[in-house]
Amino acid sequence: MSERALREEIVAVAQAIDRAGYCPSKSGNVSARLGDDLLITPSGLPYAQTTPEDLIHLSLDGRILSGVRKPSSEWPFHTAIYRARPDAQAIVHTHSPRATALSCARRGIPAFHYMIALCGGPDVRCADYATFGTPELAENAVQGLEGRKAVLLANHGVIALGASLAGAHQIVAEVENLAGQYLDLLAAGLDPVILDDGEMQRVAARFAGYGKVD
Repeated sequence: MSERALREEIVAVAQAIDRAGYCPSKSGNVSARLGDDLLITPSGLPYAQTTPEDLIHLSLDGRILSGVRKPSSEWPFHTAIYRARPDAQAIVHTHSPRATALSCARRGIPAFHYMIALCGGPDVRCADYATFGTPELAENAVQGLEGRKAVLLANHGVIALGASLAGAHQIVAEVENLAGQYLDLLAAGLDPVILDDGEMQRVAARFAGYGKVD
């Protein structure tokens, strides 16, 4: 993919999550690898107004290589995740309502539904809290994503990574869907039946050949 096409896809994903209601008050951010570096959405610019030229080209140590705007304040966890996870080609971060509600209870999502396997493991963890934009949050995010493709950030939101922008987008949307279902069960006073690790492994194996987006 050319750099221009990648820039256009990042903007398209950012605008899609915004239209879905996942980015209140200009929250959230999107990035993708560009060779040994990354492209990331800017800070404080409404996604409806964002163009491919507004993206910032960063090195993995956080140096601005090109771009006239400030990068997202969450660039530290983007760079930290890319350094720790060679499999991550794209990252989508949102403050989607239902998943964020769970994060404010500091509660992850267990394997109450087999689609949890899309997120890379038998559950979606909730990482420890740290102030936004800090190295501490970046470290907590990396730890929470170990062996996973999605994590809740306590009192904050959601991060999803993928082998493509489409994959990361699909996962962040599914986390919001699962969070809503889980909250509905809890609100109804029902005890979700949790699938065991063996079943989740069987589901993951089926997903591997099912054509799921990475």
